[in-house]
Amino acid sequence: MARALNEWLWQHEFWLPPGITWEDMKESEDIHYPQPRDLLLSIPFALILVVIRYVFERAIALPLGAKLGVRDKQRPNAQPNPILETFYSMHCKNPKESELISLAKQCDLPVRKVERWFRRRRNTDRPSLSKKFCEACWRFTFYVIAFFTGLAVLYDKPWFWDHRECWTGYPQQPLLPSLFWYYMLELSFYWSLVFTLPCDVKRKDFKEQIVHHAATIFLISFSYCANYIRIGTLVLVIHDASDCFLEPTKIFNYMKWKKTCDSLFMIFAAVFLISRLIIFPYTVLYNTYYYSMEIFQPFFGYYFVNALLITLQLLHIFWSCLIIHMVYKFILQGTMEKDMRSDTEESDKDEEKEKVVEKEKNGITCFSNVTSSNYIQRNGSETLTNRAHLTNGHVKER
Repeated sequence: MARALNEWLWQHEFWLPPGITWEDMKESEDIHYPQPRDLLLSIPFALILVVIRYVFERAIALPLGAKLGVRDKQRPNAQPNPILETFYSMHCKNPKESELISLAKQCDLPVRKVERWFRRRRNTDRPSLSKKFCEACWRFTFYVIAFFTGLAVLYDKPWFWDHRECWTGYPQQPLLPSLFWYYMLELSFYWSLVFTLPCDVKRKDFKEQIVHHAATIFLISFSYCANYIRIGTLVLVIHDASDCFLEPTKIFNYMKWKKTCDSLFMIFAAVFLISRLIIFPYTVLYNTYYYSMEIFQPFFGYYFVNALLITLQLLHIFWSCLIIHMVYKFILQGTMEKDMRSDTEESDKDEEKEKVVEKEKNGITCFSNVTSSNYIQRNGSETLTNRAHLTNGHVKER
């Protein structure tokens, strides 16, 4: 059955234009074509990248962050509680009010203390600032290397300047060693991201990230097997261009260099919108949809690759809308709206309010920090200077 499935999957009608069979794609000593088995090399290369990343983050990024003033916030730890810990691990990290009341009864604790425990426990699981900084440094380093590697590989290739050359001689386009290693570099990186997903910073779009990595790996692998190498290299370079500006924006945000962060975000927004909404449709979509028709008639692979690229463009439009919204807010308010994907840390302001309420109930509220211009509403406005505060919590006229 596996053999029959394999034969059905690799029918030349699916992968190659009309009139071309796998017999026409046989290799020789001087000519090499992409082979599906080559993709298996990306797995060990990805593991090597994971090791390189670990060393980079510990030996370079972490000390660099310390010198640049990236400090982790001190978080109060949740007190050990087996009942609450079991519920947190097995059921829910953010219980409802009814569940809080039930847990409070089981632990013989006030509901506020149970709520505070879950708040602190959730903060414990959130990644530290230094971890975010190290991850952004690693991705920035890779994207810069990948982008300039792509430029170095493609600058002397005819299809980089004349997009019709992407289809000249297709699919019998020999695989150059530089293109092979460039493809392996990109594919190995995305495999490494999949391997490190459990350890990476989990944002609100964690599920979307998994889908994105899987789709990227599929696109790169499919374009390699179908010998869409030329158009695939253009897609990779276009995407890496904007990512080179996104990661340093995060880095300066973690360093609290607000003006630099805002400036870089505006540059990133401009590069993203131009590359994804202008260059990508013309260089890639128009290329695959129209220019390819000058060389061969439509077939299954033609429709399939165009469907994938159009789906990718829809994602570009979605993210562009979010970016435009953030830029619009920045222009109106003069401040950058935080990343909607970020999982912000819960503060203990509620806890501080609880303490104030308790102090007020006990009659020990202190007014030493209140200026004489403040007023306390009690049967009209009365100035603080004409009133005295007693230890029993009552106020009387002086």
